[in-house]
Amino acid sequence: MNNAKQLGILEEFRLEFQALWPRIPNKGLLFCLSTAWFLLFHWWGNSTFGYVRTPSLLAWMLNAYRANDWDEGHGVVVPFIVLGLMWWKRRELWDGLLTLWPPALGIVAGALGLHVVGYLIQQPRVSIVAMFLGLYGLMGFCWGSRFLRACWFPYVLLAFCIPLGSMAEWVTFPLRMLVTYLSVGLVQMLGFDVLREGSLIYDVQRSYRYDVAPACSGIRSLMSLLALTVIFGMTTFRTAWRRWVMVLAAVPLAVLGNVARITFTILVTELFGQSYGVSVEQRFGFVTFAVAIACLLLLEQWLREPQWAQPLGKTQSEAKT
Repeated sequence: MNNAKQLGILEEFRLEFQALWPRIPNKGLLFCLSTAWFLLFHWWGNSTFGYVRTPSLLAWMLNAYRANDWDEGHGVVVPFIVLGLMWWKRRELWDGLLTLWPPALGIVAGALGLHVVGYLIQQPRVSIVAMFLGLYGLMGFCWGSRFLRACWFPYVLLAFCIPLGSMAEWVTFPLRMLVTYLSVGLVQMLGFDVLREGSLIYDVQRSYRYDVAPACSGIRSLMSLLALTVIFGMTTFRTAWRRWVMVLAAVPLAVLGNVARITFTILVTELFGQSYGVSVEQRFGFVTFAVAIACLLLLEQWLREPQWAQPLGKTQSEAKT
């Protein structure tokens, strides 16, 4: 039954793709221009050879994603999410009039200038912005201004492909302190003698000690949850304030998820010993996302719009049916 259903979904996708593809103009032109654009960033994209010995900006990005145990590995997944959302909005994007729009070349020229600046000052992140901005301009040149307005979301999600690296420390440090303070406070409320010193957590006898590292502060889950709440808010709600509430909820949800995981780890250590606590710390990282996603779904129920409000992405004809 499941296999039949899966084959049905794949067959539906194939049929819709075959119907849509011939109606998209200037495909060959966009492919050639975008290929040349990405080759530029592959051969002359990165000037920081002292850190990553490659001229390719794409290779620099992959190296940044892989650093610190894939802390920013979501950058690999984001482009596929953007493609999926563009397919979801396919009627809005490609059913209208698509024509060449030469003014969009101004966006490409601006992106090229931005890349030159990033290359000269050895700031690959500036070049990443330029690379995505230039691709945006090329799509506008081939498909027009209406397409650019329609694809602004989800295209803006590509901002999550920019690795923050050490720039995230101004976020990770206060998050570490907050998560540590809340976790220790909860454990103390339950009657356990646990002490806190900076980001260190230990018992009175100092028989165990945990350090809330930057990875445990919530930055990894924060970036993933921020991307998730942006997608969820834009695709589920039509009113601006509901979208903003959903997006801003990413920060407290990330903190809440990490507090739940660290508190659970300390409790297990207090009750069963440090070996069990270490096992929980290493194997139960999903607790962070499980708690956050559960709260996210509850928030969506509370913010749910009236039934007459149609989800974003449906055409007027679909809404009537």
